[in-house]
Amino acid sequence: MEVGGDEKEEEEVRRGSCGEFTSACCHGGAKMAVLGLGKREINQHFTIRNAKLISLALVVALVIFHTALRYLGGGDSCEWLLSSGRYLGENVWQPYGCMMHKYKRFEAKSCLSKKRVAFVGDSRIRQLFYSFIKIIEPGRREDGKRHADIAFQEKSSSLYVDFLWYPEANNSMKERLISWTREGSATPDVVILGAATWSIKLHGGSSDTLKQYKVNVTAMAGYLERLARRGEVYWVLQEPVNEEVLRKDRKVITNEQLELYNKAAVDALDGAKRNNKSLVKLLAASRKAALETIEQSDDGLHIPEGARDIGAMVLMNAVCNKLQRPIDGSCCQTVASPNLLQKLAACFFVASALILLGFCVLGNKRHHRPVPPDVESLDEKKPASAVAPPGVKAPFQAVCRMGVIMTYFYLCDRADLFMKEQKFYTHLTFFIPLIYIFVLGVFYSDNSKETRLLNREQTDEWKGWMQLVILIYHMSGASAFIPVYMHVRVLVAAYLFQTGYGHFTFFWLKGDFGLYRVCQVLFRLNFLVLVLCVVMDRPYQFYYFVPLVSFWFVVIYGMMAMWPQILQKRASANNMWHLGIVAKFLVLLLFICVMAYSQEFFNGIFSSWPFSMLFEVNGSVYEWGFRWKLDRFAVIYGMLFAFVYLVLQKRQVLSEGKGEALFSAWIANPLFFLSIITFVTYSVWASGCKSKSECNEMHPYISVLQILAFVLIRNIPGYARSIYSSFFAWFGKISLELFICQYHIWLAADTKGILILIPGSPSLNILVSTFIFVCVAHEISLITNDLAQVVIPKDTTTLLKRLGCVLVLATLTLFIARARQST
Repeated sequence: MEVGGDEKEEEEVRRGSCGEFTSACCHGGAKMAVLGLGKREINQHFTIRNAKLISLALVVALVIFHTALRYLGGGDSCEWLLSSGRYLGENVWQPYGCMMHKYKRFEAKSCLSKKRVAFVGDSRIRQLFYSFIKIIEPGRREDGKRHADIAFQEKSSSLYVDFLWYPEANNSMKERLISWTREGSATPDVVILGAATWSIKLHGGSSDTLKQYKVNVTAMAGYLERLARRGEVYWVLQEPVNEEVLRKDRKVITNEQLELYNKAAVDALDGAKRNNKSLVKLLAASRKAALETIEQSDDGLHIPEGARDIGAMVLMNAVCNKLQRPIDGSCCQTVASPNLLQKLAACFFVASALILLGFCVLGNKRHHRPVPPDVESLDEKKPASAVAPPGVKAPFQAVCRMGVIMTYFYLCDRADLFMKEQKFYTHLTFFIPLIYIFVLGVFYSDNSKETRLLNREQTDEWKGWMQLVILIYHMSGASAFIPVYMHVRVLVAAYLFQTGYGHFTFFWLKGDFGLYRVCQVLFRLNFLVLVLCVVMDRPYQFYYFVPLVSFWFVVIYGMMAMWPQILQKRASANNMWHLGIVAKFLVLLLFICVMAYSQEFFNGIFSSWPFSMLFEVNGSVYEWGFRWKLDRFAVIYGMLFAFVYLVLQKRQVLSEGKGEALFSAWIANPLFFLSIITFVTYSVWASGCKSKSECNEMHPYISVLQILAFVLIRNIPGYARSIYSSFFAWFGKISLELFICQYHIWLAADTKGILILIPGSPSLNILVSTFIFVCVAHEISLITNDLAQVVIPKDTTTLLKRLGCVLVLATLTLFIARARQST
């Protein structure tokens, strides 16, 4: 997550404060591939450009494959939900290719309000009935009479769920179905039925009974189809039995017999198909689950509670997902039609493509995009003055590339094309990738071109490894493990610490408070997020880190720019000005405390229009308040650290030469040891946390301890400052894009699940999706830089005119979004 602004200006700051400055290290994909090998000829082939061409080819191939699988192969997520799946862990069920939402009581009541649900069948259907109503009323006891009908009513939602005792698929069951098809009858909205074990038991498993069973189901199939046209009908396939523990009179119920009856039912229902598609849906998920857990059955016949609960939750998803549209329930959910803003965005991208095509047809000079520093070669970058200004085609080329990328985003996380699966945390899924990337980071190490504390290479490295840890944390669902959660909270605080450190350093040393600088920083931070807000139909606050760093940049700018402007030059001339900057820090601290402890004041600011359109999620600023308060002191910690460091540096207290310890030995050694103790102590405390809420209360006050401990451990020894991981630094340069892009093209369902590009092969899927994800993030970083040169001109008059146009466009967009919310 990029926390700085204009890289060129930051480099100039470093020149001014540290003497001669050497340009940043190589950070292209080619450098990653061959770093340390010293083979320039290999580097010519393994470039980031070639990697992006490969990723583009992969995307095209995957779109074709999934289109064929989804539409030509006849598969759909509802069929996958009902018919297939696997256990990820004990009682955690994963349908094939889609996500199953775990319905809570209020959600189930809302979905089933004013509906009638009927379970028809034997004791196994009765089990399913009880599991289903326990979703609606968790404390419900299974105290109904055996071999009798059972009624359940939820009065507040006018919901009726009935179990009707029909142990055999015979004429009695058929008569009940016929009665529901008559005009004026109280037809159930959802019917779930199935039976077979009693027929096998009562008739000794005879073949004649099996034939009669098929005849009976065939006779009922037409009525089931008629009911399915009015509502939803599910035929439950028979779960297996544990033959070894069946009592004597049930021994005739074998798994072989059950399979024959299942086949007979499927054949009978298939025979009633119209237009090659049956409206009666087959529920086989509970059977799949029971195949792995039937050994846990008490009597060998009735399925274990875990498997039947899965069957009930599958039913709830099949019935409710298309109505409730839960984010983490992609099974059986229809695709929402694009809204007005999404359609306008599509038109904008298409128009840009047509304009670019016009330029090409008219034969304009081909625009050569300036090569960003160290992307394509190992050569040092040219001075900024040597870079040619972008041509007239440049913005249209950038917008077209962005349009292609946004199409991929939309296909991944809004269209019903690629598969999605839920996360499931285990220690192995988090710690093994973590160990792997740190081995790579250590292996790809290089000598630093600067040795001062928190130099550019080191901060890029810091951002890089933190971002990779956060990616693994999100992919593995590690937030379920509190010690990992608390350490990742420190990483987010460390990003904000760097925000305070970097921006304070820039303003303190250079004193550039011009509008151009502000617009450059805010554009680079917000461009991708604002595009995604429109294309993916998400609120600005959804991408919470960008609002945080944008807010804090404005706060830092306001503090440093307001009168009196206190800079290093002024403070060096008169030491009393140091007290002035301390007074500004106290004012900022007071502002933070008022914001944090006065809920009324906080809500009054961010709940008022137009800020409410940016910071509210589902009509509330709770999420923004939670995120802001969790790390409310991290930025001021970073600013204070930068202030103390720059004062000490100016007074030549520090030793920052190559190989030199940061302090004299009598200070360095105890401080280094104390830092290690502090770092370990925090980790021990975080590992002992009993609840997230308890630890989050302490986090804003003590997270800085581990951050400062890390900074000192990393910088006190001279040899540690002399090297850095170019592997991590490369990722650090695109950390902002990586953080944002993961929401939709690496994860799925707005981070709730995992994107599946290669079904059936988790390891290969991770490799392919990660490769494409990283290439896309890198390309977006280049597009942002290209457009920043065009959109944010240095001429103040031109910049003000463009800001006016942006303000009009933003206001119009907000009004459209507000009108859509009100409807």
